[in-house]
Amino acid sequence: MKLPIVAYGDPVLRKKAEEIDEDYPNLKQTIADMFETMYAARGVGLAAPQVGLPIRLFVIDASPFAEDDEDGDGDPSLKGFKKVLINPIILEETGEKWGFSEGCLSIPDINEEVMRPSNVLINYLDENFEEHEVQLTGLAARIVQHEYDHIEGKLFIDKLGPLKKAMLKGKLDAISKGMVRVGYKMRFPHVKKKR
Repeated sequence: MKLPIVAYGDPVLRKKAEEIDEDYPNLKQTIADMFETMYAARGVGLAAPQVGLPIRLFVIDASPFAEDDEDGDGDPSLKGFKKVLINPIILEETGEKWGFSEGCLSIPDINEEVMRPSNVLINYLDENFEEHEVQLTGLAARIVQHEYDHIEGKLFIDKLGPLKKAMLKGKLDAISKGMVRVGYKMRFPHVKKKR
């Protein structure tokens, strides 16, 4: 089932998410719904807070970045990079910071260059609650860092300078009021309900 994606301005996006255990209700269905929602919105990652759930869970499928584009510079290491991360903990971020244009399904129509460390060491549980510790680099690391920020109550725009943030304020306010066109279901925090 496709879930509505929560738009910028909703308090759930600013809340530090809670850990869950195997008894979390309907977890398998939630994960399946999150993947379906992410694919329908043409995203490569989706965190639970983005569908209104304040829990430490996100899903990733970076394979679109693996496919060769017109320049032939797709990243083959991302082929099959599909994961469910439950209760993840970033243990280490290392390497040169590098810039890449990031966007977010909760903040449609805004893409900005964000600087992030090139490597990340992360510990997490998969959908079967088996523990993993993996070192990721490049785009894989970036996608994980972006989604991890969501479960920490942070957004990619928080990493922008004050001038850039000020320039985006009008667009962000418009998004929170639903004044944006998207090709997927969204829930806007500042839209008055029709009676």
